[in-house]
Amino acid sequence: MEGGPMPTLVNQEAHGDEAGALLGFLDAQRGAVRRTLHGLTDEQAALKPSASELSLFGVLKHVAEVELGWVEDAKQVPHSIPRDHSNYHLSFEPEEGRATVKDVLAFWDEAAAETEKFIRSLPDLNGTFPLPPAPWFPKGSVRSMRFLLLTLIQEFARHAGHADIVRETIDGKTAFELIDAAAAGR
Repeated sequence: MEGGPMPTLVNQEAHGDEAGALLGFLDAQRGAVRRTLHGLTDEQAALKPSASELSLFGVLKHVAEVELGWVEDAKQVPHSIPRDHSNYHLSFEPEEGRATVKDVLAFWDEAAAETEKFIRSLPDLNGTFPLPPAPWFPKGSVRSMRFLLLTLIQEFARHAGHADIVRETIDGKTAFELIDAAAAGR
């Protein structure tokens, strides 16, 4: 599998301040999702082998889009990939430019780099941004940049659990087996 690292434990000292620590935890959760794709073909990543409608490709694409969307909300810019009830399902499906695992990993690497750049540009995590109008957000809600990072960590952790189950259903591989395989280059 190409793409960034797949860390499991976060070294607080390596990341320094609070923002760095939270970015480290975020990256660890990205790694948890990424590792479920290790060694699979695009066809295998598209399988939906469980009772869920989730595929590993779909989970990957969804979390990449979610990260980009939250950072765009925090920056208060329009979403570059607008989603609503009519096209939400597309966040889990192949689309032009994001039709393969490799495409989506590259897209997510760009989104992750933008997240890091944006967070590192802030004087601290106390700055706030308004949440966009949506049925799932209380009207007029405002959140901190810290909340943004914690929300992404929570979202990725939840979907990493889904991805673990889907991967185990595909070929029985568990997270630790995949960590060992990635470390050994197989």
